[in-house]
Amino acid sequence: MRYPVVLFDFDGTVVDSGGIILASMRHATETVLARSYSEQELMANVGGPGLEAQMEAFAPDRVEALVRVYRAHNEALHDELEAFDGIEHALTALKDEGRTLGLVTAKRRGTVDLAFARLPIEHFFDVVVAGNETERHKPDPAPLLLALERVEADAADAAYVGDSPYDMQAARSAGMYAVGVTWGRIHDRDALRDADVVVETAEELLAVL
Repeated sequence: MRYPVVLFDFDGTVVDSGGIILASMRHATETVLARSYSEQELMANVGGPGLEAQMEAFAPDRVEALVRVYRAHNEALHDELEAFDGIEHALTALKDEGRTLGLVTAKRRGTVDLAFARLPIEHFFDVVVAGNETERHKPDPAPLLLALERVEADAADAAYVGDSPYDMQAARSAGMYAVGVTWGRIHDRDALRDADVVVETAEELLAVL
């Protein structure tokens, strides 16, 4: 196998959460700021630095309120969460091959656990690094390097799979193989220009790993 260790982003990569993220971004900005933004503006920073940094781009002086309103709205929507087509099959195939799998996400661990309560996929992952576990966040490689440290693996033996430019930049900075996926519909294909390879289906993902 090319990469014994495969780490995954969560939103837009494993789970189809773009719709609920957009709805919560819109709800928070309209509620707190009484202002409407375009979908592109609302989703521009999703997948990178944590939620606080994303909200700071809208109103540096209202971050706390924006985050509070966003989380209350977003957490209630997790009962609607679904995994992307083919992902559970891909995770099963990778585990059956003896790979070490991990999840590295900007989500807080509590929010990840809400997703796990909805979707029976937690058992696939040997390590989970959530957004509240490191001081620095993607595109900084710190979260990816922490995951590798926990599974005692080298970056040269690992791939990181994600849907955002921040994922690709973090993977490259960590010395990992950067795999971009297009099915997240949060960022377009052009945003994945830093990827080593871009795939459009779970079957293609398995082929490049």
